[in-house]
Amino acid sequence: MNHQPLGGAGTSPRLSVKLLVVAGGVLAGLLIFELALRLAGYTYPVFYAPDAARGWSLRPGVEGWYRKEGEAYIRVNSDGLRDREHARPKPPDTLRVAVLGDSYAEALQVEQEKAFWSVMEARLQGCGGFGGKKVEVINFGVSGYGTAQELLTLREKVWDYSPDVVLLAVTTNNDLIDNSRALKGTDEIPYFAFRDGQLVPDDSFRDNPAFRWRQSALSRAGRWLRENLRFVQSVHQSHGALKSALDAYRDRRADVTREGARSNSAAAAASPDKDIPATAEQPPQQKEARPAPLDEPGVANAVYREPSDAAADAVWKESWQVTEALIALLHDEVERHGVKFMAVTLSNPIQVHPDASARAAFMRRIGVEDLFYPDRRFRALGQREGFKVFNLAPAFQLYADQHKVFLHGFGHEMGNGHWNETGHALAGDLIAPELCRVASD
Repeated sequence: MNHQPLGGAGTSPRLSVKLLVVAGGVLAGLLIFELALRLAGYTYPVFYAPDAARGWSLRPGVEGWYRKEGEAYIRVNSDGLRDREHARPKPPDTLRVAVLGDSYAEALQVEQEKAFWSVMEARLQGCGGFGGKKVEVINFGVSGYGTAQELLTLREKVWDYSPDVVLLAVTTNNDLIDNSRALKGTDEIPYFAFRDGQLVPDDSFRDNPAFRWRQSALSRAGRWLRENLRFVQSVHQSHGALKSALDAYRDRRADVTREGARSNSAAAAASPDKDIPATAEQPPQQKEARPAPLDEPGVANAVYREPSDAAADAVWKESWQVTEALIALLHDEVERHGVKFMAVTLSNPIQVHPDASARAAFMRRIGVEDLFYPDRRFRALGQREGFKVFNLAPAFQLYADQHKVFLHGFGHEMGNGHWNETGHALAGDLIAPELCRVASD
């Protein structure tokens, strides 16, 4: 009697057939899932890519829905700007305004025509000081950028478009963090620092293993899969959402623990900010502020008061010095090009919360008399250096008090996060006349 050995040649064809059936079933399931996602209009594209000058930048030509906060269909133009297409040579009889900023300028949360720079462009058409020229506003904002990356954007991108005015949008609640390696907590972006009394660039991020990995062929292949396969986007998005939820849970637990022993140290002030993983929607190492009105965990509370001489505040003093020097340097470079310059400080959610008692409770908690210290300090910088700084937050607070509306947030997160359409509209309406005066002088 002949016996086939267990696992011998007699079973191999059957095993191979079973494996092929399983593989075919999985493939068919993925194809059906992919088709269903496409028919449903599901899309979470990869908006960002590594950038050797600025750490990351928007991917030219990418488009798709952004639904993490608000909802908008995003199109990035061929030069990597969240804007319509703009010819590099400036058309005749045109006055150009270049907007530098971070996620508030990028404005993924609202449709392009609702962003403050679009509203501002429409309002500026009626500026009498422009001699009938058509006003063209170009948005260079990118999420997660600090002043250092905005300065590099000026050098890398802005001058190609021959602007007549440069508008710097300053986000007071995180620009100071973004300009400090100690506060930002990442080595994957460029910084500036003082050495021997001189402000010098630090581009050592290019040698960082994580940054180099993002530029590798394997990482590029992963981005290609996320860009082109909806089911990969779904898996990646679900993983990112789960991790964000876990981080938020840990933050809430940590806030409860810290509440009884909160100090004014930089570490305690900065600790609520967490690095967000590089997802299909976010640049690598971007910190996201999604504050709750009375707690504001995404904002370093130390920004609302002058740093003391205590050792714990040293990192904040240094960050203020670097940030002010960067803005002064940016202004000087703009002025050397014969271009006009203006800065605008934006608003933080708690500054413009429509419930005055909520603001008062927050101020008592962190031990300050008001919430406009950073706004005043940036305005004083402009007075020293000779450029206009327009503070939006006080006007926003007045508007919120009078109309009892939230200018930040969407849906069940009203009062948290970025500007909503009302906030963008108000910003555009308020900035336009100030910019008209600066550009007309």
